[in-house]
Amino acid sequence: MRIVFAGTPPFAAAALSALIAAAPARGWTIPLVLSQPDRPSGRGMKLMGSAVKELAQSHGIPVETPPSLRKGDEAAAAKQRLRAAAPDVLVVAAYGLILPQDVLDIPAALRPGWSPPLTAINIHASLLPRWRGAAPIARAIEAGDTTTGITIMQMDAGLDTGPMLLSAAVPIAPDDTSGSLTATLAALGARLIVEALAGVQSLVATPQPDGATYASKIDKAEAWVDWTQASEVLARRVRAFDPFPVASTVLHGTPIKLWRAVPETGDAALPPGTVVEADGSGVTVACGRGALRVIELQRPGGKRLPAREFLAGFPIRPGARCGSPPASR
Repeated sequence: MRIVFAGTPPFAAAALSALIAAAPARGWTIPLVLSQPDRPSGRGMKLMGSAVKELAQSHGIPVETPPSLRKGDEAAAAKQRLRAAAPDVLVVAAYGLILPQDVLDIPAALRPGWSPPLTAINIHASLLPRWRGAAPIARAIEAGDTTTGITIMQMDAGLDTGPMLLSAAVPIAPDDTSGSLTATLAALGARLIVEALAGVQSLVATPQPDGATYASKIDKAEAWVDWTQASEVLARRVRAFDPFPVASTVLHGTPIKLWRAVPETGDAALPPGTVVEADGSGVTVACGRGALRVIELQRPGGKRLPAREFLAGFPIRPGARCGSPPASR
């Protein structure tokens, strides 16, 4: 089996690593990897390759990084390289680029006779049809879901609409962040894609049922906390936006990132956004319902710190008001 892999972040690198490890014993080869172009990263904003690119290159696997696969000279060149790689299947995980039909049609296909042909398989971080789209992990936490999982699905030209081939569920822990849940799902996805390809002859394609929900891409503007919301809603958003874009507020004119927080029930009896208490246990802020106790914070240029250490360098007193930046910012 000749496998071309397409992916970008560490979530995808976990799957590629599992395929590389399994390949020798199973007679698989990985002649080509697709990933997104290098991006500026770190304090020096140097161009850095993706986690998938770095892993592939460390194993001597050629990598193509076109900015698009739809049109342009770079897209045409990448498609030519893909054809030359003569894959039987394209495995995709958090690639971040739309795959047009002419790309999905390139692999020779597994399981001859399937209609449509099994040419491309995706590792999706949700239990489809819930949370199709770009940010299924963060949206599941934000919505208060208690369970999520991985779906191995056959790709088509739609947005995560193809038939399901294999799936497994995991609970979402009360303290899970997008970062911790991504790590859990990456390991699960890596295991399932090897299982799916190893047992491809026994896979059954099951159409997705009705009731799809869509996980829209996370926008940086969503990070600003709206204190009129209920404390339990805001606590979920803090976890959902960790490690990106990180829930934030403005206090004493300074943007403050909120890394860890727990909801407190009851009526704070103060306007939303008012600091109720500020001590070593956290900075407690009144919400539209209840209050949010923030127990790890960060100011610009500083480290994320537990409340006690943060308050030693940035005093906050009860009655202070938290807000959002002006719309123009």
